[in-house]
Amino acid sequence: MAAKKETIAVEDKLEALYHLQLIDSQIDKIQIIKGELPIEVQDLEDEVVGLNTRVLKIDDDIAEIQTLIGHRTANRDEAKILIQKYEKQQANVKNNREYDTLSKELELQKLEIELSEKKIKDLKLKIDMQKTVKEDAIKNLNAKKDELNEKKKELDKIIEETDKELKALQKDSDKSKSEVDERLLLAYNRIRGAYRNGMAVVTIDRDSCGGCYAKVPPQKQMEVRQRKKILVCEHCGRIMCYPKIKKLKK
Repeated sequence: MAAKKETIAVEDKLEALYHLQLIDSQIDKIQIIKGELPIEVQDLEDEVVGLNTRVLKIDDDIAEIQTLIGHRTANRDEAKILIQKYEKQQANVKNNREYDTLSKELELQKLEIELSEKKIKDLKLKIDMQKTVKEDAIKNLNAKKDELNEKKKELDKIIEETDKELKALQKDSDKSKSEVDERLLLAYNRIRGAYRNGMAVVTIDRDSCGGCYAKVPPQKQMEVRQRKKILVCEHCGRIMCYPKIKKLKK
């Protein structure tokens, strides 16, 4: 009786594991339909954030340059006021020494005006350059936003079409996982992760492993058919079984 009970337990494990593979394969197909869209959407969202940050940084740079222009303009205007003041004083000097002193001050203020105007001109050129860079960044940003919107629409459509089915499959997958012991589930997940198609449980078709297509010896086929223990392909390590339910869709 004990042996029979153990046989049934192994059969149940295999059946639950195979059923889990069927469900997970359907989930994999849905993910394949989505393709690289989720990654593309995330990448585009990151690019949009980056370009927005760049535009804001350019605005900050322009504002900083305008502040510098304001300082230089104030210096120039102050120099002009001082020139008028010194010229009036120069008209009323009483000796050459005062005249020479005022002449030097006038010369310094004129130099300040020239320097300030040169700096203002250079700073305005920087602003023009920054505005050009900003225009290019905004064009790129708008293009990325348009591309992102299209990708999102495409992804949302796929999600809408598959979401209900995916939720139902995920629920079935969780239920099937609860029917498989932890050690076997860990092995299943490890094997699934090792292969791009996610196939961890396979049938024997035409005397060959349904995963790697290597020939399976008749003795091992018989053991797999008996369903008394968990057996794996000696070539690819996939779990082999003869299920009662419908075969896996490859």
